[in-house]
Amino acid sequence: MIALDATDRALIRALTEDATRSAGALGRALGLSQPACWRRIRRLEEAGVFEGRRLDLDLQALGFGVTVFLGIKLATKGRVSLEDFERAVTAIPEVQTVEHVLGMYDYRLRVVARDIPDFERVLRRRIMTLPGVGNVEANVLLSEERRPGPI
Repeated sequence: MIALDATDRALIRALTEDATRSAGALGRALGLSQPACWRRIRRLEEAGVFEGRRLDLDLQALGFGVTVFLGIKLATKGRVSLEDFERAVTAIPEVQTVEHVLGMYDYRLRVVARDIPDFERVLRRRIMTLPGVGNVEANVLLSEERRPGPI
């Protein structure tokens, strides 16, 4: 755990909005010199506050018009079946996230597809054939608003 001051929090918010901004531009926006801003960024990186940098893709522009969240309950429990399932599901390119959760389901998946027939194909041929899959519940994403978080 790292102690964050108001400037650190402002820097984190600015980077979550646009991680491509230079240390100089960020420093000007926050009232810091470029070297002081860069030192803060490095300190936050070294403390593990940032888990890499990512590029947000426009899935619609790439032809993926459907996002579905799947709740998956495994039919069998045990260390081997969890590992087998996780290894197999992470190999499916349409599966964007795999979350091992507590509750009604064992896993929550975020799956993208070109359209509903394409999703059905992924579901039938790839997901339903995974080791240990029991019950599956699908929720189609209608809209999404992303927020930077509590910082």
